[in-house]
Parts: sequence; C-alpha cells; structure tokens
Amino acid sequence: MTRIPTLILASTVLALTTTTLAQNDVAVKPAARPVVELAICLDISGSMDGLIDSAKARLWSIVNDLATAKPIPEVRVALLSYGCDAYDPMTGWVVVDSGLTEDLDLISQKLFALHTNGGTEFVGRVVNTAAQTLSWSTDPNALRIIVVAGNEAADQDTVVTYQTASKASIERGILVNSIFCGTASDPIAANWGDVARLADGQFVCIDQGAGVVVPETPFDKQLAELSATINTTYLACGTRGATAAANQTLQDANAQSLGAGVAAQRSVSKSSAIYDNRSWDLVDGCAAGEMKIEEVKDEDLPAEMKGKTLEEKKVILAAKQVERVRIQAEVQVLQTKREAFLANAARNQANEQGVTLDDALKQAIRSQATKKGMQFVPPAPVAPPVVPPVATPARVQSEQ
Repeated sequence: MTRIPTLILASTVLALTTTTLAQNDVAVKPAARPVVELAICLDISGSMDGLIDSAKARLWSIVNDLATAKPIPEVRVALLSYGCDAYDPMTGWVVVDSGLTEDLDLISQKLFALHTNGGTEFVGRVVNTAAQTLSWSTDPNALRIIVVAGNEAADQDTVVTYQTASKASIERGILVNSIFCGTASDPIAANWGDVARLADGQFVCIDQGAGVVVPETPFDKQLAELSATINTTYLACGTRGATAAANQTLQDANAQSLGAGVAAQRSVSKSSAIYDNRSWDLVDGCAAGEMKIEEVKDEDLPAEMKGKTLEEKKVILAAKQVERVRIQAEVQVLQTKREAFLANAARNQANEQGVTLDDALKQAIRSQATKKGMQFVPPAPVAPPVVPPVATPARVQSEQ
C-alpha cells in the first residue's frame, strides 16, 4: 500500500488549511459541471425479483461509468417503483421512493427496501409521474433521462397511455429509455420499443437475472477495506449528518452482502466526484462552497471538533481532506488493476452472460451524454497483473 511521507502530508495539510481559510472568508464556487439526472422506474410485480436484485448489484457500476465522463457530471438519481398491489390504485400503483437526489446511499437504501408483490403494471403512469412530479433541473444543457423497466405489456394503462406519457416527457426535454425484461421476439416487446422511440430514447431487451452476480477479483478485499477507511474522513454535521453517516455504513454492508465484487464497485464509487455528500459532510460541503466552518454551531459539529478553536477546526478539516484524497488515489490504482484483471479474464473465457441492466444503461446513457458534450475516453491499456505461483508443499520441502 502506497504511503505519503509525513513531511509531505504535513505540508499538504498546511496548504489545504490556507485554502480552507480562503474558501470560508470568501465563498469560492467550483466551476459548473454538467448535470445528469436519472429517474429509474422499476416494475416490482411478483415476477421481477431478478430486476430488483440486478439494480442493487449494478447501481455502483453505473455510477462508476458516469464518473469516467469528461467533464465529470453532477449526478442526481430518483427511484420509482410500480406494479405492486400494496400501492394506491388511485396513483396507478406507482410510488416515488426517492426524488432526484445526489445522495446515492439513499437510493441504495431504497433499492434494498423494495420487495415484489404481484400487481398491474402501468408503464404510462410511472413515466408520467416521473416526468411531471420530480424536481428536474432547469438547466437547458442538463441531460434528463427516465429509465423504465418491466416485463409485462406496456399498454395496460388506459387512463395515461404510454404514448401520451412519452410525448409529454420529451416535450419537457426528458428522454425515456425503455428496458424490456424478455426477448425481442416476444410480441409485447414492440410496444416497449415505442415507449422509447416516442421520447427520443433507446430501447433494449435484457435478461433480468443476468448480472446479479458481479465477478470478483484479488483486489476486492483491499478495496472493501479502503471503503471502510474512507468513512473515517467524513465529518458529519448535526442529526442529519449522523443519520446519513450511519446509512453510509449500512449501504457498505448491503453491498458486501451481494458479494466482494459489488463491495469493490461501491468503494470505487465512493472515491469518485459523483459520490457527493455536501448536504451533511463538512468536507464535501466546504469544498462545494455550501458550508462555512465558522457558521456551523458547536452542537452540530462532530465530536472531534467540539470545543475547538476556529483554527483547530480548520486544521482538522484540512487533514480529513488530505486523507480522503490519499485513499481515493489508492482506490483508483486498485480499480485500474481490477479492470485489467477482469478484461484479461474475459479474454480467456467465453462470456455467455446475457445483456445486463448496467450494460443496457451504460450504452444508452453514454450515447445520450455524448450528445451533451461529455466524452468517455477509454483508459490506457494496462498489462494484466502477474500473480506469483503458489508454492506446493513438495516445492517448499525441496527449497528447505
């Protein structure tokens, strides 16, 4: 593991302290980043366990792909579910589980709370709800996308047809990408294609069970450890911060419950600029110019800052910034090795897995983001890591 010499670390803390002083004396706003807003609408009727599991397993992979865009966008995600008998029929059995938010841990929390329950799947209603009720960005250059996924006929809603919903959505500048969980040869797939076509979006068929298992690598354990370590660099403010920090740890555990590969993907997401917790973390908040350390009440500060002088608080803040950058750099190095390992493994074995949820979303979003001026530059090729041979007992004996 790479370590930063103490002298360099101390010098960097001092420099960051000076920067923090400037940021808090005069609010310094970072350069505007492009905005990507994504409303994910999932069918949770009785046959859709695979889709929900895929969304849980692949959320961080989608985030990581967006983080490779240049310039790196600000990403807001919403989650809507539909087709559940327990929901209100007056809303077309649609629920907005979360509005558009930068809090990706909240989206993960809501995904893990979803459970299937057979019902009527009103595609038109969920698309219309997303388009008309969410607080979409007013930035004319923002990329606004609704993604609707399901496996039943898209034309069941006679009150708000998918034709009406898709046309109304694109009139507001919101694209609709549709994902049919089935084969293109299924007669009902054609209407799912129309859902996207009428809103300038993209349509794809997927195997909803594909992608639930994320491949693992020799680097996943260390990435998961760094994911836990980076949590110690967060300075949670107030009751909201304490709740969010606890949820951060809970979503680490949720990712780990799906396997080391998912936990590793989440670690990479947490090291990217898209993982933004400015609403509750003093480090992100001050960096974004949305918090000023001298304005935070003492009772709202984390324990390590309570009772400190302003200068002492700024030194603590700067040290957390430095430590986070160091951990993020380690994660990125390991991620490069991880990707090389997976690429090498894919070359050495036939990939029989069908199109996954994240494959479908990445392809569509990349294409649509490119039209907004973002670029996805492939990383430089990296040689696959060399794994030394494991000595057998016989070999060990001969060497003795």
